[in-house]
Parts: sequence; C-alpha cells; structure tokens
Amino acid sequence: MTAQLIDGKAIARQVRESVAAAVAKRAADGKQAPGLATVLVGDRVDSATYVASKQKACQELGMVSFHNQLPGDATQEHVEDLVRRLNADPQVNGILVQLPLPAHLNEERVLQLINIEKDVDGFSPINIGRLAQKGREPLFVPCTPFGCIYLLEQAGVKIEGANAVVLGRSNIVGMPAALLLISRNATVTVCHSRTRDLPAVIRQADILIAAIGKAEMVRGDWIKPGAAVIDVGINSRPDATKKSGYRLVGDVNFEEAKEVAGFITPVPGGVGPMTIAMLMKNTLRAAEIQDS
Repeated sequence: MTAQLIDGKAIARQVRESVAAAVAKRAADGKQAPGLATVLVGDRVDSATYVASKQKACQELGMVSFHNQLPGDATQEHVEDLVRRLNADPQVNGILVQLPLPAHLNEERVLQLINIEKDVDGFSPINIGRLAQKGREPLFVPCTPFGCIYLLEQAGVKIEGANAVVLGRSNIVGMPAALLLISRNATVTVCHSRTRDLPAVIRQADILIAAIGKAEMVRGDWIKPGAAVIDVGINSRPDATKKSGYRLVGDVNFEEAKEVAGFITPVPGGVGPMTIAMLMKNTLRAAEIQDS
C-alpha cells in the first residue's frame, strides 16, 4: 500500500474530545449545556439510526438532546409548527431535521424556517448562499463536507492551488464540498452523470472527493498517482463471510486506489465518523453564538 491512510475515527475522536472539554468548561462557568433538537418524520430505519447516533454523541459529550418524532403522514403545517416551537425554545441551540423528508412535504420550506443561528446542519438557503459568495462566511457549514475538508487539512494535504474534482453534485455533500474547496483556492471541477470521459477528468485531480453513491465506481487507474482521495460513499456489498451478510464499501475501489493514491480514507472509518463530530462542533458553536 502506497497511500497514507487518513484515519477518520482518530481525527473525529480528537474533535469530539475538544468539544467535550469546551462543554465541560461551559458547565464550570455556569453556562447552559448546548442543546440539539432532532426532528424525525416517519419511520425510515436508516434515518432513525442516524438520529440515534446523534443523540448518543450528545450524551457522551455532555450536551442535551431533544428528540421529536412525527408520524410519516404528518402535515406540512405540523412540521413547520414544530420547527417554530424549537426556534423559540431557549434550551435548543441547534435544530436538525433529518433528511430526506417524506415526499409529500416541502423540504425547502421546512429548512427555510430554521433560525439561521440554530441551523447546525448548515442547509439553510442563507448559510449555503453565504458559502457560495466570495468574502461571506456562513454561520455553519454542512457537516459531511466540513468533515471532508477537515480530514484533508489534518492530513497535511495542500488545497490551495490544487486541481480538485468532486464526484457528485448533491445539495448535502457535492455542491457544498466544491464551494469549500473553492474558498480555499483550489481549482474545482464538479462531475456527474453527464460528464464526458469521467476517468480522464478524475485523472487530473490532485484531490478527489467521491460522493456519487455507486459502489466502487472509481477504479484505481482513474486515480492520479499521489492524489488525495476522500471517499464519502457508503454502499453495501453481499458478503457471506460477514455476520450481517454484507460489507460496506465506498464509491472508490479501495484495494486498487490505495496502490496509486498518496492519501486515502477507508470505508468504514473515514468520512462517516467526521459527520457527527462536526455536528457536535457546530452545536457547540451555536450555543456560543447564542450566548453573545
């Protein structure tokens, strides 16, 4: 293996320890513990799992978690009323509406309602708009892209002046990641299903962030020798040797890419732990902003 492994678990642990220390200091200073409200509409198993892990992280770091579960057939008015109540609650510093919402709900209207000072997911149109504008700073950056950039920086990867390729253009990962790279003076190409000769484009990348949601799509011979590869994908492959019957793989063929790349994140254990760590960091920041 030629690539240096970027250990997301270890880096996330450092972020969480830093947040826990700051939360403890707040308590010692007589300040309120940061509070995170989660909103889950419906009973999707994956969404419920994500929310539970966020609640657990709050508990471990000395924060307060307020969980709000709504039925899958909740009306737009019901969801919006809940968000308004959470906006008005001084114990709630951050609001996280677990996406995706059921198809009958207007996601954009719900996200627009979240107070910008409580938008710890960073999905408010105002925060994303600030991220897209030169010279403007969002109050919060979406957690997964934030984690991707943090991993690169902690690994010592030079972003300024680099050719960066983002594979995927979702509102949650791809587009914010591209904007973050631009803000750090990288030259950025965003690829998607209509990109011509995708392997040739990716071969030009000093930095690749793969967030396309297709198992092991990126092959080793697509990677520029020495490139930094951040694999956001979490996909399952059948594996009879595993108790679960499957194993998790990324959007990059790890076994091939690790022989070519200079830096690479594993799946699992790369970007995944960073998402919740950055959410905790954002929730602490929200509490600090609301103190002032």
